[in-house]
This record gives sequence, structure tokens and C-alpha cells, in this order.
Amino acid sequence: MDSLTQIVLGAACGEVVLGKKIGNKALLFGAIGGTIPDLDVFIGRLIFNNEIDINAFHRGFMHSFVFAIVFAPLIGYAVHWLYNRGKRQCTTTPKDWMLLFFLSIFTHPILDSFTPYGTQLFTPFSNYRVGFNTIAVVDPLYTLPFLICMIAVLFYKRQNPKRLTWTKMGIYISCLYLLLTCINKLYVNTIFKQSIAEKGFAYTRFQSQPTIFNNVLWYGIAEGEDAYYAGFYSILDKNPEFSNWNVIEKQHNIINTENRDIKLLRWFSNDYFNLKPIKNTDDIEYTDLRYPFLDPNDAKTSVFKFQLFMDGPRWNIKPFAPDFPDETSWSLFFNRIKGE
Repeated sequence: MDSLTQIVLGAACGEVVLGKKIGNKALLFGAIGGTIPDLDVFIGRLIFNNEIDINAFHRGFMHSFVFAIVFAPLIGYAVHWLYNRGKRQCTTTPKDWMLLFFLSIFTHPILDSFTPYGTQLFTPFSNYRVGFNTIAVVDPLYTLPFLICMIAVLFYKRQNPKRLTWTKMGIYISCLYLLLTCINKLYVNTIFKQSIAEKGFAYTRFQSQPTIFNNVLWYGIAEGEDAYYAGFYSILDKNPEFSNWNVIEKQHNIINTENRDIKLLRWFSNDYFNLKPIKNTDDIEYTDLRYPFLDPNDAKTSVFKFQLFMDGPRWNIKPFAPDFPDETSWSLFFNRIKGE
């Protein structure tokens, strides 16, 4: 999920482990631990010079169980060695720090796995991307109550039991909301299958996910032989059915999709993608169709798309810079959330 959410979750882990011993510093170190897996965004740029490889590296090894198991103890031991000096000597143990960083690092990819992006939890043994698709990458209803609880912790002394009470409250509320998103997912899948059957679209597979900033408006996409069928459903709709259907031609035949770089992009988007030539160039627009478009009636307003170009012997993509739709599209999007 977004960086703020992971910082809040990491801070909660820090408070649970070391709050009584070091007070608000536990929140800080937990927040640092919760941020560590996302440093792969920067490390990928040090390792690779191709944007496709960089994108594939994100949520890879540094988001895996192996990374948490191997590196959390090393980081914890190093931090204890630095912290255990002067007046702070013997106030904490290496085990405390190892547990703090293990929990803050380990919970990061677990939460990410509920988003549509996908997380390689089992790297290096498998590159399978776990994505339950139940919560948006940014969802204020998950983050804000949790953040408020953790801010409240700051106002109590480290031995005050209310610190732990507020922390537990934040964890329980966030977990309850996450459970609600899973229930919504099961319900929406049922509605999607009923709706697409009524439309008569022939398909081989489908996936659904919430749209950005909420868990009310959902997007579903099914794959047919030559096209994808995408629609929207708001839990506030009067009728329990998907609407705003878009038929999106695949156009997979315009380039060699078995090329190594294109196969990597296909894996990244779970083979939900379409291609379109860019006028007056040899470049190709690659749209990752796992993600909804902001104007439910216009597939062209998808924000998750790349510009493919030949970079020597390889395909490359220009750094991701979403072209956000205008105010009208945003207005249509928020109205659709309300069931309009």
C-alpha cells in the first residue's frame, strides 16, 4: 500500500515490541522498518538500467518472507549495537530489536498482498505474485483511523497502559476493515459473474478489485479471445449488477509478445494488457488493464500505461508518469462511487 500506511503499520509494530522501554522512539524505528521493503524502488535503479526490469524488481525479493527472516535479525542487531550506548545501555536487548524489525518488515508485504499490484512473497523460490485484490493501494478508510490511534499514542508516557490500548485499537480497526474488504470481494465476484453471464460475453477468466481511494466502487475485467470486457459496480448501486461495460481490443499481434521484455511486462500485469500503436512513432502504448480507468465509460482514461520503445536490442519503457484525467473525469468517477 502507500508509504504512509506502511509507516503507520510499522510504527504500531514498534510500539507493541518496545514502546514500554523506549517510548516514542519505538514508533520511529518501527516506521523505519515498515519503510525498508519499499527501498527496492531505489535499489532497483542501482542494479538495472532498463525500466521494465526496475518495475519487475519492485515488490520482489525485498518484499519476500526470506528477506524478512534473513535481514530483520541483521538490521536489529546492528541497530541495537548503535543504540546500546551511554544512558541507553542495557535498556534494550538484541532480541527486542530483532523482533521489532522482523514484525515491521514482515507485515509490510503481507498488507501489500491484499492490493492488486501483487507481491512476490516466495522469492527466490517462486516469482508468483500474491494479490488478493481486496483493497486499493490507497484507501483512507484503512489508513486514517489507524493513523489517529497512533498519533494518540504519542501523548502518553511510555509506561502508561493507554499507549498499548490505542495501538491495539488501531490494529483491530484496520484488521476488521481488511476483513470487510475480503467479504466485499466475495460478494462483488458473485455480482460480476451474474452480470457477465447476462451480457453474454464469452470469457476464460476474470478478476475484480476496488477502485482507488475506496472499497465501494469495484472494477471487474474478463478476458475473451480477442478482447477484454471491463465493467463497474458500486455497492451503492440500486441494481446489483455491473454496468459501464467497455470492450477493449487486445491487439496483441502488433508486436512479438514472446519477446523476453514483453513477457516480463505480461507477467507483471498478469496478462491483462492491451497494445496500441502511437501515431507518427514506432513506439507502442502498453496499458495494464488490471487497474480501472477514472472515467468508467472511457477506457482511454486508464492511468496505468507505459510507452514502449526500442532501446538498442531491447524493449524499454519510459519512466511511469501517469497522465491524470481532467476535473470532469474525476467528477464522473466520484459520482459513480455514489451509485450515480
